[in-house]
Amino acid sequence: MVTHQSITIATQGFCDVVDITEHVSRALRGQGILNGVVTIFIPGSTASLTTIEYEPGSVADLQAAIERIAPQGGDYMHNERWGDGNGFSHVRAALLGPSLSIPLMEGILALGMWQQIVLVEFDNKSRSRKVIVSAVGE
Repeated sequence: MVTHQSITIATQGFCDVVDITEHVSRALRGQGILNGVVTIFIPGSTASLTTIEYEPGSVADLQAAIERIAPQGGDYMHNERWGDGNGFSHVRAALLGPSLSIPLMEGILALGMWQQIVLVEFDNKSRSRKVIVSAVGE
């Protein structure tokens, strides 16, 4: 069986990290799949999905690391071409990626005790993001 759901998440922009674990779990409830794999995908090129221990220290460490790798104030060819000032957000999103796959076991996402699913908004403005949750299994 295959199911598809979507959830909408409001973000603040500029490396906002939003815990979406419960949103994903809720989207899976009642879909009839207990064992399989869940793919979570975010359409767009300025946001990403990953997992982290969602606590203030880890979130701040992630944000600082991303700033070191692709600084907001850097020179980006995208900005020269489009003038929208979000070249950094495209590079950041490409580095983390738009999707995750997580095993589903007995109806529960097989995440570690301190592991949460997060949406990282890299754009230079707040957004309303659609996240697609697809499950394959039985």
